[in-house]
Amino acid sequence: MNQEVLWQEFVDLPPEAERQGMGFIAFLRSRYVAPHPRKARKPTKLAKESFIGMWRNRKNLQDSSAWVRGVRQGEWAKSRG
Repeated sequence: MNQEVLWQEFVDLPPEAERQGMGFIAFLRSRYVAPHPRKARKPTKLAKESFIGMWRNRKNLQDSSAWVRGVRQGEWAKSRG
């Protein structure tokens, strides 16, 4: 069935059937619409992130490796005891 024949079939329908047809077409368009591509966000510079430097004034974290090692040793001691 070509478009002209389809259109003629549509306009020959009673008004209520035309409304139903338009509603069905609207439903199909909403269901099969192509997804909109997301806008790519510009990458932010890590140095500008708010969490960078938030612990810089903490005395117990001057040597972060030593701090982590101490926390782990404490947790291991708890799990063994």
